Amino acid sequence: MLAFAITLVLFMWQGARLARDQALTELRHTAGNALQLSRANLIGRLTRHDYLPHLLATRESVRRFLAQKEDERDTLALNQLLDRARAYADVSDIYLLDHDGTTIAASNWQRTDSFMGQNYAFRGYYRQAINGRSGRFHALGTQSGARGYYFSAPVRARGHASNTPPDGVMVVKVGLGEIEREWQGLDATLLVADINGIVFMASDPALRLTALQPISESARDGLLSTRRYADEPLPEAGLDVLETAPGGARQLRLDHQDYLNLSQPLARFNWSLHILQPMTPIIQAQWLGALGAGGSWMLIALGSAIGWQRRRLRRERERFAERERHTLAHARDELERHVAARTRELVTSNRHLSQEIEERKRAEESLRQTRDELVQAARLAVLGQLAASINHELNQPLGAIRAYADNARTLLARHRIDEADTNLAQIAELVERMATISAQLRQFSRKGGEILTDVSVQACFDYALRLFRARLEASDITVVSQMSEATCWVRADPIRLEQVLVNLIGNAQQAMNDSVERQLILVVENNDDRVILSVADSGPGLSREALDHLFEPFYTTRPAGNGLGLGLSISQRIISDLGGRLEARNRPEGGALFMIHLPAANIPDSPPLERPADA
Repeated sequence: MLAFAITLVLFMWQGARLARDQALTELRHTAGNALQLSRANLIGRLTRHDYLPHLLATRESVRRFLAQKEDERDTLALNQLLDRARAYADVSDIYLLDHDGTTIAASNWQRTDSFMGQNYAFRGYYRQAINGRSGRFHALGTQSGARGYYFSAPVRARGHASNTPPDGVMVVKVGLGEIEREWQGLDATLLVADINGIVFMASDPALRLTALQPISESARDGLLSTRRYADEPLPEAGLDVLETAPGGARQLRLDHQDYLNLSQPLARFNWSLHILQPMTPIIQAQWLGALGAGGSWMLIALGSAIGWQRRRLRRERERFAERERHTLAHARDELERHVAARTRELVTSNRHLSQEIEERKRAEESLRQTRDELVQAARLAVLGQLAASINHELNQPLGAIRAYADNARTLLARHRIDEADTNLAQIAELVERMATISAQLRQFSRKGGEILTDVSVQACFDYALRLFRARLEASDITVVSQMSEATCWVRADPIRLEQVLVNLIGNAQQAMNDSVERQLILVVENNDDRVILSVADSGPGLSREALDHLFEPFYTTRPAGNGLGLGLSISQRIISDLGGRLEARNRPEGGALFMIHLPAANIPDSPPLERPADA
């Protein structure tokens, strides 16, 4: 009996151990996926307003306001302008600092905790921008006490050259509450710690503004000098490390509960993102594993006992035939009951397996939707990069419309009807031009479809070039088109193919910023059943490291804050979904070359389909 009990305990211990290892592996995988998606979402949310302070800093009304004397400024008008920009961009606050760091205009001028008149020369974002650089900073607001992430850009007064010291600083504050509320929907705890180990963001309010490790006196002095966390005591979070596994995973204890901890660095912010996944599923799996192993041992023991019983019955059959029949019938009934019980257990297990299969299908659908949303986010990111060029494109016709309108009023007052009608016709042409520009942006921001059609390659290239026309002219880039006059057709989705071409042309334009010779070479080759689309530039080309990692997600050769590193990864996935492939190499004469291979389509009888202007 003692041996039976010892063997049962060993079986249950081994079953619990195997179940724990399997559950821990699954929990690491689940936590890793959640951490990766949360990291991508956090970077996207914090960097999508990079452009805003620079865009506001270049507005004529802001520069003219900064150039005026204090008693001549229309502060109310600028405050209202900043408030409208804040509401449209969905940020927390926007404010303008003078050269000394004092707030002279703010979107919250009418609130009791207004920034008006407050001096922020001690803030890191002010010092970065006043030295002519883009500023990035995270801190508690000195007036509101609310945590935020700050973007800043230098502002030069009207008439001052771009190489002169800045006359002021434009600041945009982004609130973090909405991101944390989204994290609270997860079944895990997410938190962001800065370089000093201070928890700046957390889905659990109790962990905010606590320290993951003791803070040195020098670090506290540095934080006090910038007022990053005001006068908060920054107590320790109380995380006890129980075990550290290979790969960086740790088991922690917080408030008498065990967690699995994974982390990833956020290098561009000097932060680290942590996830605390409760270990409850592992404990449950241990118990289930132990019970399952114990039950299996019991079945083995029961089977052995039945075998021994049958052998004993065969020996007794010779002497007690009647007793043997009775005993065999009883044993048969017992076995049938055990089989029925086991059958019910198998039915229950099959039901659980079916539920797990359905959950996996839902997870795959969720991943597919996430991929489509990242594709759309990349398209909107390109629109953000084109904002300055489009602003320039629209400002020119707006100025001309104003001039023509003033002339028309004067001519009508002098009864010179024919000349006034000519001016009005010019205004109509300019309005049509502005509508065309706006229609291009609306068309580009649309989501692509899943159905492939016959698409004209030349029409897609023409559409992408129209979006970049102003930027290419401003960068003095010559477009060399080596396309045949005959239309080449491919099987693709026009929206997604245009997105890939826009991404490749935008990358080529940025790669030639420091080049003396600037040429954008576009080539289309029709090889029977395949069509090759090439985009090449005369820039510095691609390094060996870039060629090895070019299509990996979040890999980028640009400076921090100038891209997520998703464009080429998403483009490669799009081309793969269209049945083609995207490859990159260096040109022998210098510069980078990207080639898109797509299946050719049958040449249609009808002419190429024109894109509707209001699509």
